[in-house]
Amino acid sequence: VQLVESGGGLVQPGGSLRLSCVGSGFTFSRSHMKWYRQAPGKERVLVAAISSGGSSTSYADSVKGRFTISRDNGKNTVYLQMNSLKSEDTAVYYCNAVYLYSYWGQGTQVTVSS
Repeated sequence: VQLVESGGGLVQPGGSLRLSCVGSGFTFSRSHMKWYRQAPGKERVLVAAISSGGSSTSYADSVKGRFTISRDNGKNTVYLQMNSLKSEDTAVYYCNAVYLYSYWGQGTQVTVSS
């Protein structure tokens, strides 16, 4: 089982990034997919989630209206489009898959700074 995130980096406040997470070794199309983030010295928190078919999404209040989660089951990939980024969005972002078991990626660093 593998979840591989990409797309993180350094961006200025107000900028955008698109994170991707490619899954393999499990039934991606039946998995609920989630993005979490963990800032330095803080707990890991749920940012966004999407149902297996993609018809249902949910977001943390802190990112509503700025972040969009989506998925392409044909490519075994889930995305997190992040717009209007703020310094408080700085964190390591983790992809999580849930279907019978819970799987995690290794994380990708997002730094929002001028």
